[in-house]
Amino acid sequence: MKYFTILVIFLLFSCGKKEDVLLPKSNLSIVKDVQDHSPIYIFFKVDGKDTIADLNRKSAIISTNWIFNIDKRLPLKLVMPQVIKMQDKKRNEKMHQNEESENYYSYADSVGKNLAFLPFTKVFYKMEKPAQGSFVVYFKKGKQQVFMGNQEIKISEILKYFYSIKFEKVPDLVFLFDKDMSYEEYIQYKILLQKEVTYNLDRLPVEFIF
Repeated sequence: MKYFTILVIFLLFSCGKKEDVLLPKSNLSIVKDVQDHSPIYIFFKVDGKDTIADLNRKSAIISTNWIFNIDKRLPLKLVMPQVIKMQDKKRNEKMHQNEESENYYSYADSVGKNLAFLPFTKVFYKMEKPAQGSFVVYFKKGKQQVFMGNQEIKISEILKYFYSIKFEKVPDLVFLFDKDMSYEEYIQYKILLQKEVTYNLDRLPVEFIF
């Protein structure tokens, strides 16, 4: 337990600024180790009545794997514009681009007592509603289940429900996350999706935040 605490403190303060990042927690490690990485931090700050997602990218090296350390208290509507900005920067880099480098979210595995990482390199985020004609899986703030059409189902049943429908033309399957949910809630959803759903898909759906 002491080693775990020291490890987290080292990671959070390695940018040289004594600012706390409260990481999300889960009971499952998707990825336990990432080599050749550099950190990106998004801090939770308050200015009067306003909450601010404060991005620190000073240590981000384009050619490395990027680990995003994001405060769990921040809402998605503040986190995702910063994540999109950094994704675009890496994708548009020509001179020092490393096509094998990945992007990861960090979180704390409360059972294994270690830092864990969730890959999201191939995800494209959009801060808008999905286009009409898409089949939307809606993740609502404060819910344990998801909405597909007018049906509320378990995350583990998303693909089973989707493939049980006889479409005239199979629509795109897209994920829509409530912009007001916390980043921690989003990460917990993402871990369940990785375990139950997205590993079965040929390509990851575009994720909408609205």
